[in-house]
Amino acid sequence: MDSFIEVKNVSFSYEADSDGKTVKNQVLKNVSLSINKGEFVAVLGHNGSGKSTLAKLLNAINLPESGEVIVDNMLTSDEKNLFDIRSTVGMVFQNPDNQIVATVVEEDVAFALENVGVPPDEIRRRVDEALKTVGMYGYREHAPHKLSGGQKQRVAIAGVLAMKPECIVLDEPTAMLDPIGRREIMSTISELNELGVTIVLITHYMDEAARAKRVVVIDSGEIIMDDTPKRVFSQSKKLKELGLDVPQVTELTHALIDCGVDLKNDIIDEDECFEALYKLLKKG
Repeated sequence: MDSFIEVKNVSFSYEADSDGKTVKNQVLKNVSLSINKGEFVAVLGHNGSGKSTLAKLLNAINLPESGEVIVDNMLTSDEKNLFDIRSTVGMVFQNPDNQIVATVVEEDVAFALENVGVPPDEIRRRVDEALKTVGMYGYREHAPHKLSGGQKQRVAIAGVLAMKPECIVLDEPTAMLDPIGRREIMSTISELNELGVTIVLITHYMDEAARAKRVVVIDSGEIIMDDTPKRVFSQSKKLKELGLDVPQVTELTHALIDCGVDLKNDIIDEDECFEALYKLLKKG
């Protein structure tokens, strides 16, 4: 399968002034990563690991210091590709208030479409479709500031969806939400992936990463792990050494294994854990 997004030997540094001198802080070090169309990839890492910097490279908000990023055969460093790249890869940030610009939900979702000259009839169709996809059509005439955090984030996702991107990069979209809002957004993300949208989810919640099809772990600007959620989270000791955790259900099963309970070490969701414990209890 041909790669949809290619990150090739990319390094990236932020510049800062220190005592009148420009100092470089290297955030990514020779990172390479391939993402195929339709994948659901979660990117994990502690604060300062470089995961958000990587996210911004995927739609040319950041440009590589060295190496290259290619999106659907388009080089991000080539300025003439900028519009097409950002139409192909949409970005959803941590704080939905930073992406909501209008006073009515449907006007906010239409905002970017109007700016790029989409015809009014097509705008109407796309806005309605995007709001229905994220379950917010019934709120189309509401004021965004009166919505819950989860609802605002779904409106922000609808605004990106209306542009018809093939990929959505979400940079910690649930970090400011309560548990209900988090569940709403993760359900929406999973449904979008089932519809064929490529998802790159930057998160520090292990339970969210467990819902992806692939987990990439970044530490100190380098990719340390890249595998299925089961294989990544079965390595709990290594993750903890990196300052990360594992899903709560995995933590529970590993504690039971340490106590002599005969369970597999790659259990990552509640249903799987329930089934395994139920079988053991029936045997007993």
